[in-house]
Amino acid sequence: MRRRTFLGMSSGLGIVATGLLPAPASAGWRRPDLVVAADGTGDHTAIQAAIDAAPAGATEPFVIGVRPGTYLGQVIVPSAKTLIELRGLGRRPEDVVIADDRANGTPKPGGGTWGTSGSASVTVDGAGFRASNLTFANLFDEAAHPEITGRQAVAMLTRADRLVFERVRFLANQDTLYVNSSAAGVIARVYLRDCYVEGDVDFIFGRATAVFDRCRIHSLNRGSTPNGYVTAPSTDIGNPHGLLFDHCRFTSDAPAGTVFLGRPWHPNNDPNAIGQTIIRRSWIGTHIPDLAWSAFGTWPWEEARFAEYRNHGPGALVSANRPQLTGEQAASSTIEAFLRGPDGWKPERC
Repeated sequence: MRRRTFLGMSSGLGIVATGLLPAPASAGWRRPDLVVAADGTGDHTAIQAAIDAAPAGATEPFVIGVRPGTYLGQVIVPSAKTLIELRGLGRRPEDVVIADDRANGTPKPGGGTWGTSGSASVTVDGAGFRASNLTFANLFDEAAHPEITGRQAVAMLTRADRLVFERVRFLANQDTLYVNSSAAGVIARVYLRDCYVEGDVDFIFGRATAVFDRCRIHSLNRGSTPNGYVTAPSTDIGNPHGLLFDHCRFTSDAPAGTVFLGRPWHPNNDPNAIGQTIIRRSWIGTHIPDLAWSAFGTWPWEEARFAEYRNHGPGALVSANRPQLTGEQAASSTIEAFLRGPDGWKPERC
């Protein structure tokens, strides 16, 4: 049986297990513009209400502080709500949990089902969004709903540019973190630092340019073979930068050699979705086999842009099944190269 995630329990999700640290004092810290508190002691009791109250078209950050508690219900940050920051006001990321519990196949009121994108607990379409020191989760219980076969259940869906997540946990099973863009061919950049992502099937996926800096990537044990796939990138062929993992830790409770690092996702069989996953200078556990990449249906992994560079740990093998970057390729596959863009964005220096 796969190990389920229970909020508040020490199943690899706490501050010690994830490597997440309390937020340090910062010279750039500013007082929240609004406070959300489940007990009614703030300006709002719901996350969506605070998002709705934020100004549209902001040109400077609008900070929403969230006091400890669990906040249930779908949250949407529309494209008009720019530069919103959600800041957990607890001591640890697990003190503030923002969650919903629908899946792809969950029936919608009025007919039909939610689909993968519609299942997202949180959807971010507003550029410049930032989140820190909190948890995003999808609590859909697969075991309790055997009648639902569409089990993709997204905790966070991003479709905007210049997004930052710091000391954030993302918890679900299948399709936990959907890093996407507003349309095919549109580049959207996401920077994640000191975060924790947990799931099983394709749990980090999409066409965005997403950089994972010193994050922990944890594969759940599904109790089957294969036990899952960490990434499923759908990077557009015109985008040289897809998913990058730098100085991360790939961990799991699954048996040795039962989890793939990724497989290439071609939405609607799009031939231009030539997915990219690069893992460099990271620790990889025994759950990853020598043949670390997998085909996705009829799409072979060899035609995708999968590569590693100077990884270590018992699952960091070097063989014909594990393409490695050359030194020259590695020099152009850095955090800076992925994020800069024409506007010179430098979130990793903040």
